[in-house]
Amino acid sequence: MKTMRAVIAASLLLISSNCFAQADLFGPTENKSARSGFILNGNVGLDFPGADMAKRFKQSFRVGPALMYKTKSNWLFGAKFDFIVGKNVTEDSLMYNIRDKYTTYSQNLFEFINNDGQRIGVPVYERGYAVGLSAGKIFSKSVDHPDNGLTVLTTAGFMQHRINIFDKDKSVMALRGNYLKGYDRLSNGLFVEQYVGYSYFAANKLVNFTVGLDFLAGFTQGRRDYLYDVMRPDHEKRLDLLYGLRAGWFIPMFRKKSEEMMFE
Repeated sequence: MKTMRAVIAASLLLISSNCFAQADLFGPTENKSARSGFILNGNVGLDFPGADMAKRFKQSFRVGPALMYKTKSNWLFGAKFDFIVGKNVTEDSLMYNIRDKYTTYSQNLFEFINNDGQRIGVPVYERGYAVGLSAGKIFSKSVDHPDNGLTVLTTAGFMQHRINIFDKDKSVMALRGNYLKGYDRLSNGLFVEQYVGYSYFAANKLVNFTVGLDFLAGFTQGRRDYLYDVMRPDHEKRLDLLYGLRAGWFIPMFRKKSEEMMFE
């Protein structure tokens, strides 16, 4: 009997230890709460222009990183950097003064006669960036997944864009060196951006993303003292609008109860 009692006692002790170990390893199975920690985010988006931006460019893309901190109450704070890239330039007067009657513009290529008397294609692109500070919140309705939900994020900062005239061989004399600054339409200024979407953190820790709609309003100004093709300074104030679809992939680094960082 003593042996049987010892076996039962040891079994109960083992079961109790195992339960405590599981609770410590996986956390409590009830009263789940949102987690806190840093989130690395890679963003990509398709933008359509409005207002003054639509007079110069068509659709473009934005891509870039972001670093956010998420609190246990699902508040988000951080910073982001987006590259603006596109190849649809619609500035009618661009390089008008150096075109000839045979110059054409198609598939983002302007045709010019180079220094050797040959007709070549010079591509033009939209290039720019936007950098800013962000704040927002995830509104979760799920008891089992409190990190997931509707996400509202506001960003404010500085943006810049220009027309990149890419004469890689520098074979057109009028487009060499500082002459390019008289054609590139450099503009910059402050912006405010609103994002509304859905954020998801998978239980398997592998699929973590956000997807939604984005709207950016830039309050910019031309920054060139003189434009050669239209023969005037470019200091005009602009309203540059971008709106479109945005998606991001998360790499969360949430904290366990032991306050150790946990990569998910």
